Amino acid sequence: MNDRTSAPPAADDLDPLTRPFPGPSPYDAYVHASVLNTLQHPLTEAPDEMGFLVTTQVMELWFTLIVHEWRTARTAFAKDDLDAATDALVRSRRALTALNAAWAPIAALTPAQFNGFRDAFGRASGFQSAMYRHMEFLLGDKSAGMLRLHRGDPAVHEALGETYREPSLYDEVLHFLHRQGLPVPEHVRDRDVTAPHTSDPGVVEVWRQVYTGPQHHPLLALGELLTDIAELVTRWRFDHVMVVRRAMGAKTGSAGSTGLAWLERRASLPVFPELWEVRGDV
Repeated sequence: MNDRTSAPPAADDLDPLTRPFPGPSPYDAYVHASVLNTLQHPLTEAPDEMGFLVTTQVMELWFTLIVHEWRTARTAFAKDDLDAATDALVRSRRALTALNAAWAPIAALTPAQFNGFRDAFGRASGFQSAMYRHMEFLLGDKSAGMLRLHRGDPAVHEALGETYREPSLYDEVLHFLHRQGLPVPEHVRDRDVTAPHTSDPGVVEVWRQVYTGPQHHPLLALGELLTDIAELVTRWRFDHVMVVRRAMGAKTGSAGSTGLAWLERRASLPVFPELWEVRGDV
């Protein structure tokens, strides 16, 4: 008779936190971290290139989330659902705050450190980011030239073309305000949405009525939330200017742009311009 007994299971085998998975972990199956962590391919031995790659990729992920939230808000405004639109804009404000903080790993690159890997990325440049262009189109900063830039990649070009041809987030805000009884001019409501939004005196007057009304009105809160978003976008642009100014000064940009001068012009463009102009009228 065999009186041997099976060995008791190891303590670790009884702990659900340390029990082996039959395949990839549920975390990886959901987040795809194993994919994300294979996307960094430095082309040089420069110690700062990895930080530059990761920072840029993280920003692309934040762009994706912000675009998602702005599209959600745009749809909600079209349905006159201010609560849902506000929720999405608040989420986007948090994402913009995180996006701006993402500059930190590369904010203090010296020219020598940047030169250690700059030649490796050739003609690649941040202004070629399609997802960032979705952001700008949603803000009302439409550009046929920036759309044409992506014509060589049909899938990217078509997706960006849809955003280009659709009303911007701000267009839908103005239509919403009109349906709330505010006098948004007809020529603004019927404008060509593929053209960049420019300041209109009639829209300034609409916001003046909002800002001189009850100080706890939901539309005033909306104006301030949009102003927060505009400010965060502008701060991101100015931080970009400072990073470039510190790392490469006034050298020509990698894709042939004027570099710093081009970024400074972009940074000076107001987001939702009437919300800034109205402050001198109240």
